[in-house]
Amino acid sequence: MGFWATWKEKARALKRETYAVYLACRDPRVPWYGRLLAACIVGYAFSPIDLIPDFIPVLGYLDDLILIPLGIALVLKVIPSEVMAECREKAAVAMASGKPTNWIAAGIIVAIWFSVAALGIFLMTRAVTG
Repeated sequence: MGFWATWKEKARALKRETYAVYLACRDPRVPWYGRLLAACIVGYAFSPIDLIPDFIPVLGYLDDLILIPLGIALVLKVIPSEVMAECREKAAVAMASGKPTNWIAAGIIVAIWFSVAALGIFLMTRAVTG
């Protein structure tokens, strides 16, 4: 297996694990603080907003390569192992049949971006006319 193939497999495994954490976040057997932490990790992983924007060479992806695996490692300490095993199985099945999509989350993200854009336009027009 070549260098890039190994990295591609690791990236797929990280996506699968992130999706499994998302599923665990919705499980009632996970304590509230584990659910909150899992939601933050998954939200950051799937968010279009990063600490360092992706268009900055090397550094743009470095935060994703460090923060997300560290966050997942941390959240795995508070999620019961039997819950995580079930969620990993569900994630593997979901990822094998294609990339899972969440249209509600996508709609929320689009609504947030439109709201930020509208607020920016409002503030700019107010500053110009003000």
